[in-house]
Amino acid sequence: MTLGTAAIVGVGPGLGLALARTFAHAGHPVAMFARDKVKLETYATELASSGQEVRGYATDAADPDNLRSALDTAFTELGAPDVLVYNTGVLRQDSPLGGDDQDWAHALAVNVLGARVAADAVLPVLREGRGSLLFTGGGLALSPHPQFASLSVGKAALRAYVQALHAQLAGTGVHATSVTIAGAIGGGETRFDPAVLAQAYLDLHHQPESEWQHELLRD
Repeated sequence: MTLGTAAIVGVGPGLGLALARTFAHAGHPVAMFARDKVKLETYATELASSGQEVRGYATDAADPDNLRSALDTAFTELGAPDVLVYNTGVLRQDSPLGGDDQDWAHALAVNVLGARVAADAVLPVLREGRGSLLFTGGGLALSPHPQFASLSVGKAALRAYVQALHAQLAGTGVHATSVTIAGAIGGGETRFDPAVLAQAYLDLHHQPESEWQHELLRD
């Protein structure tokens, strides 16, 4: 059976690459999105042995028009999607007070607005109108930290967005959920190993509709 494209927005050397590898090995063509075109080309070469077509698309998740265009191009080239994984985030130390307004605006554009833009772009073109919209959350959504204020706010907002999206899509055949990772990815614990986490996303995509929930908490 031919599978639809898996769109992975936010591919770096950790979880993003593990997600691309996992979905490619499961039989999906994979579209990888990130800002660094050279790294994406390296990842695509690395994943060529999967037997699936894997391509990289340079884009900035903070730029709505650029992100929409990249997604449209990917689906034209690789085919309609089965699954979106929105895996971006701006990790930096900042405070609830002070700081640069534009830095906060950029962080929220990546952490929250980009998720809405990606979902809005993918939903109408899902293969056969069914599929999964999966979003990488974080423990800061549950326990905000004053030294990572913008990311705490961003992940909390993303969690609320996915809950609202999950409710709106109920009964449509589209699975929207967030994976709230309350630990250090790749920090040495098996449950936070990128490959283990990536498998959890694939399992969510294959989950029967009767078990769909708005959140998977990994702690």
